[in-house]
Amino acid sequence: MSQGPRIIIIGATSLIAEHCARRWVTQGASALVLVGRNAARLEGIANDLRVRAPGVGVQWREADFQDPGRIQALADELCRAGPVDVVLIAHGSLPDQAHCQSDLVANREALMVNAVSPALFAEAFAGHLAAAGRGTLALVGSVAGDRGRKSNYVYGAAKGLVTRYVQGLQHRLAGSGVGVVLIKPGPTDTPMTAHMKPSGARLADPAVVARTIVDGIAAGKAVIYAPAKWALIMMVIRHLPARIFNKLNI
Repeated sequence: MSQGPRIIIIGATSLIAEHCARRWVTQGASALVLVGRNAARLEGIANDLRVRAPGVGVQWREADFQDPGRIQALADELCRAGPVDVVLIAHGSLPDQAHCQSDLVANREALMVNAVSPALFAEAFAGHLAAAGRGTLALVGSVAGDRGRKSNYVYGAAKGLVTRYVQGLQHRLAGSGVGVVLIKPGPTDTPMTAHMKPSGARLADPAVVARTIVDGIAAGKAVIYAPAKWALIMMVIRHLPARIFNKLNI
């Protein structure tokens, strides 16, 4: 019997990532490595996964998400430990747009967490996967990256960088045996979007979003909108003429 995949999740304490991990451990993964910044949360998620799938090896690592040298060292260590089948880079935060406009430190932090850090992790793992000629590198972007909007353009710009970075990696690694996947969730019911509930925002179930992601990665998709309806919604938004778009309060 062939051994199941070994999967590394960066930003494993995000709710979407946690639900992806739950699906993977029940679908035959042999090992998961959970990487995050909160040791207590990582341990709790790891214990939950071990209960769900006792036969799966689940490890966790607390890590630095901003220092380039430490990010590279972590990727080197995890890839030396064994073949890697999937790397999911899922961390991020939803900043307050008005705060980012008035506080450039907050602005910089939002761009670092949502754009620069994921790109550094992607680059750190890309070379290892390319050398092995196998594996999948998947990055969580957002529908917000499809077009800048006044309500969240700092976050949208960060996710737009992730989109372009993934496109460049897809071009670079085409034909190498390495898959590169861009994941674009719509608004999802997570702690990051809790402030949107009082206004009646319709938020997707994170378990449904995770299923779309896991299934899409398995199917070898290059771009995954989750839920899928957002592909059509964002196509319309991207193609609206500026004279119409600029009148919208979105």
